[in-house]
Formats: sequence, structure tokens, C-alpha cells
Amino acid sequence: MTQTIMEQEAKQAPSVIQAQLAANQVKAQQIGEKLRNIDPKMVMIIGRGSSDHAGVFGKYLIEVEANVPTFAAAPSVSSVYGKTLKLQDALVIVISQSGRSPDILAQAEMAKKAGAFCVALVNDETSPLAEIVDEVLPLKAGAEISVAATKSYLATLSALLQLTAYWTENESLVAALDTLPSALSDIIDSPAQLTPQSIEGVKNMVILGRGFGYAVSKEIALKLKEVSSIHAEAFSSAEFLHGPVTMVEQGLAILNCAVHDESEKAHQEQIDEVTARGADLVHLRQTDLSVHPRLAPLVVLQRFYLDVAEVAVTRGFNPDEPKGLKKVTRTL
Repeated sequence: MTQTIMEQEAKQAPSVIQAQLAANQVKAQQIGEKLRNIDPKMVMIIGRGSSDHAGVFGKYLIEVEANVPTFAAAPSVSSVYGKTLKLQDALVIVISQSGRSPDILAQAEMAKKAGAFCVALVNDETSPLAEIVDEVLPLKAGAEISVAATKSYLATLSALLQLTAYWTENESLVAALDTLPSALSDIIDSPAQLTPQSIEGVKNMVILGRGFGYAVSKEIALKLKEVSSIHAEAFSSAEFLHGPVTMVEQGLAILNCAVHDESEKAHQEQIDEVTARGADLVHLRQTDLSVHPRLAPLVVLQRFYLDVAEVAVTRGFNPDEPKGLKKVTRTL
């Protein structure tokens, strides 16, 4: 196992999330009560990069648990095209580590003026974003030195879980949150799943997941590209069968992101299909099937972060400073 900053910070996630959930409990309850009173008819999530991928997780979470239609914002609608959306009776969740990118700020300002109730999930509580929104649920991930986000991304997902659990008054999910830090710690101590040997020579990969598994597959694909220079693309396993599956017969490597939830049976049927077609598969999965199904994607991702750091180093890359990338990206 390597000792990169990326790996060190990923290993901090259990303690970061334990402290975050405790510090934010009252705030999450208060925001949840406001949301029940507002009764939003739709949810728009604003983010870029990993924050946008966290929004995909948020979409599945809110639609499954709160039954409210949820979609990703296109920040350029405000920052480039100068348009205003009709957002009365909407909840807008803005996800950003720095809270300083001009396009994110422009979209948040537009949403607030358009009548939306705006909540920011942000790591920098002194950022301009915090001044725009109605409520801030801080990520409390602390300083993150590695360009590749790990603990801050997992903290974003845990914040979405806590917010949704209290909004929907889901007692089983609220209780499950207390088990999340230990579940993350357990998977850290488990054997690697994605090893340099398992993908030796691989330059192109497809990541397959279903539902919540697909949501974190997009982050997995980004990290493979970002830190180990592997061209990776995420697909819903159901969507993959509608055309792209023909690539399997050309010797395609597939990373199976498996979570133990309601999607498991359908997803496994699709994995069996690509296996029968000759795909070369590596499996990412939780080792403890008793983990609450909404927490399972975080557990799978925790293991992956450690594994991909070692893959990157083995391939001669520094995952802490990917060439051409900065920690804070500001786009118009």
C-alpha cells in the first residue's frame, strides 16, 4: 500500500464524517423541518466535477426517499446565457468545496432571486456562496491537500444522507448514520479489490453500476482518469446493454460497482450478460452486507479511493498532483 497524501486523506473519512454528523445534527434537523413546511415540488442540484457527481447520488437519494423530482443544473444557463429559471417552490442544493467558482455563484444567485429555497453543502464556510444561500450545511472535511478529492467527497455524500434522513423523518436511515464511520473503517482494513495486477496494461475501462451504484460510478471513472490516466466511462448497467455492450467483444475491461440494495438482482443479471460476452471484470463491492443500503455506495467508494492511489503510483503517476489540475477550479 502506498502512503500518498490522497491515501492518507481518504483514511481520514471515518473520523471526519463522525465529527461532521455530530456537529451538523441540529442544523440538519432544522433544515429538514423547513423543507417539510416548504414542501418543495422539485430539487435542482448545482455542482461541477466531483460535486456534480455527488449530485447524481443526491438525485437517487431524494427521488427514492422523498419522492421529489430532482435534476442537475446547467450552470452556464446563468453565467454564460444570462437566463433565469422558474424556481418557485423549488429546493436548490449547491455543492462546492470552495464556494468560489463564478459559474456556481451565478447559478446560486439566480436560484435565490427566482424564489428557490437554497441550501449550500460547502467545505469553506467563509466562502461567498455561504452569503448567497438560505442555509449552509458545512461539510467539515477540513483542509484537503491532494488535488484528488476523497474525504471531502465522502463528506458530501454523508451530508446529503443526513439532510434527506431528517427531511423525510426516516428513522432507520437516521439510526444507520451512526454506523457509517465504523463501516468505512472496516472496509479500509479489508483487502484491496482493484489492484495494479488486476488491470495491468488496461488503458480503457467501463464502470458499471445501477441506481446508487451508478451514482458513485461516475466519481470512480473521474478518479481513474484524473490520477491514473486510464480512460474510464461510467454507465448504468441497464443503459450499457442498449448499444455500448457491443464493445465487450473487442476485449473491454469492466469495473463492476456492486452495492447490496434493491437494484442488486437486476444489476447482477446485466453483469452476467457482459461476463457471458467475454468481458474482463474486476469487482468493487462492500464486504459487510449488513450495511444499510443507502450507506453501501460510500463503503464501496472508500475502498476504491485507497486502491486507485496505489494503481496510480504503480503506473508512475502522482495522484496528489495530477498534471494540469488545480485544487480549486474556477470556471465562468
